[in-house]
Amino acid sequence: MALVGNGAELEADEDIFEDALETIPVSSPSDMEGSSHHFTAFDSKQASGHHEASNLSRSASAKISLKTGLEECAVALNLFLSNKFSDALELLRPWAKDSMYHALGYSTIVVLQAVMTFEQQDIQNGISAMKDALQTCQRYRKKSTVVESFSSLLSRGSLEQLTEEEMHAEICYAECLLQKAALTFVQDENMISFIKGGLKIRTSYQIYKECLSILHVIEKNKLEQQLFYEFEGGVKLGVGAFNLMLSLLPARIIRLLEFIGFSGNRELGLMQLREGASGRSMRAPLCCLTILGFHTYICLILGTGEVNTVEAESLLAPFLQQFPNGSLMLFYHARIELLKGNVEEAQEAFQKCISVQEEWKQFHHLCYWELMWIYVFQQNWMQAYYYSDLLCKESKWSKAIYVFLKAAILSMLPEEDVVSTKENVVALFRQVESLKQRIAGKSIPTEKFAVRKARRYSPMLPAPVKLVLPALEMMYVWNGFPVVSKRKDLSENLLVTVEKAEAALQKENWNDYFTDDECLVKLLKGCCLKNLQRPLQAELCFNHVIQSEKLLKYDHYLVPFTLFELAFLYKSQGEMDKAIKVLETARNNYKDYSMESRLHFRIQAALHLWKKPPSN
Repeated sequence: MALVGNGAELEADEDIFEDALETIPVSSPSDMEGSSHHFTAFDSKQASGHHEASNLSRSASAKISLKTGLEECAVALNLFLSNKFSDALELLRPWAKDSMYHALGYSTIVVLQAVMTFEQQDIQNGISAMKDALQTCQRYRKKSTVVESFSSLLSRGSLEQLTEEEMHAEICYAECLLQKAALTFVQDENMISFIKGGLKIRTSYQIYKECLSILHVIEKNKLEQQLFYEFEGGVKLGVGAFNLMLSLLPARIIRLLEFIGFSGNRELGLMQLREGASGRSMRAPLCCLTILGFHTYICLILGTGEVNTVEAESLLAPFLQQFPNGSLMLFYHARIELLKGNVEEAQEAFQKCISVQEEWKQFHHLCYWELMWIYVFQQNWMQAYYYSDLLCKESKWSKAIYVFLKAAILSMLPEEDVVSTKENVVALFRQVESLKQRIAGKSIPTEKFAVRKARRYSPMLPAPVKLVLPALEMMYVWNGFPVVSKRKDLSENLLVTVEKAEAALQKENWNDYFTDDECLVKLLKGCCLKNLQRPLQAELCFNHVIQSEKLLKYDHYLVPFTLFELAFLYKSQGEMDKAIKVLETARNNYKDYSMESRLHFRIQAALHLWKKPPSN
């Protein structure tokens, strides 16, 4: 169970907090007076003035009450969501070592900055800030195990053994621990770091489970707490996010995690997050953003591609009204428009998202990535190249992917257009392998895929063997075809391009890659035909790939991924049993191919939806 003491059993040496053994005075009743705090719109200048005044008037030795900490953290969150990132940091920084909520807010922004920039110095700053935050939260935690506190709570039916402040300290500690674990994976790739990160995640998970139990006791006994809704919001965010993310994992991994105490229920996770998003807690917008991330990204990349844009739009609406120029809100608005098939509206919204702030250029990179794909969908290759080039120059997330995509997009252009860019496509492909990175000791699957494909341009070969439709293959890898399915015109134009490549391939001299290239073209053609509601022709294309399985030499991923597409084709025709059987064949009969884990995520998502009882 989760430790609430000095944490020695669960933390590495550098995380043992000596000051956790000190006696911490409990908040006075006046500190816990009723709060009428709501997460409402405000004037940013007024908020900035308020935090400057509060920082000046508060003495250095003053103890910050839970109520004050929550209120100022809420103001900082407002500032952050209004693009005033530095103002938010400056409000929180002076008291980050005195108040658990200042510590949580400050370290979270620093960690987010680290994840956005991927700069080693920023990552180190994030880890340092999170370590300080954990120390601050630790000082407010109960000096016993949660198990002891909770068993006492159940037996005595009161909160005498766990004060409101201590309950909030548990939630803040769990949030900090989870973020520190994520940074541990990014910072170091050795096995010890991986294990340490895993232990932190498990501890965080256990704390959230205990807090959920405490929440139920409070609700059952109708116990009064002035800031109960804030504790409730923290529990719903944590429990909801954990359940949602764990439910996505492939079945074999879930079985392993259940053995060590994890479990995930997607419906429970979404319910908790919806309740949190509709509440008045400071964490309401964070619950909303978590659901939006699930609907607009996770469902597409690791799911079936069937996105609930209605709920996403409904959830975003009040926050978009409150923060009409907030980068995060504008970004999700643009993303929802794209998933609805409103490509031109999405372009405008992403451009607006870029224009509203200059302080965090990393938000621009998110938009560049989306705009690049929009232009790929439209086959506007010069504009797609422009944004891929910007990403290569400015972003550090995945240089290997950016350079591969730039080369892939240039490969779609006529030779004279490539010359005008002054780029050398072969040289770009040859750079890819040297740019591959490792996170948590593992290579990134999409980078490994790009490296394998780029080897066709290796200087070790007598001559480069050109890739066929590499930009559309990467579009398939990132599940772009379900997005394009909303637009018949785009699907028809893509089909024309694929059929031209198919005809050109038949005129090429035979080489080692011929069957693999032919099967790739058939898979892409089948996806276009499926989008255009031409199931019989699509099925012929998919069956061609499956029947060529033993002839493939390099791209063995094509067969299981084609089975996945075929399953969806059967499902769309009402043949559900047949669809499930094909999915299970793809899951059980193939292994050791490119992006295997990504496909297993998608299969798990599909089986989860398709095997639901009718009552659900």
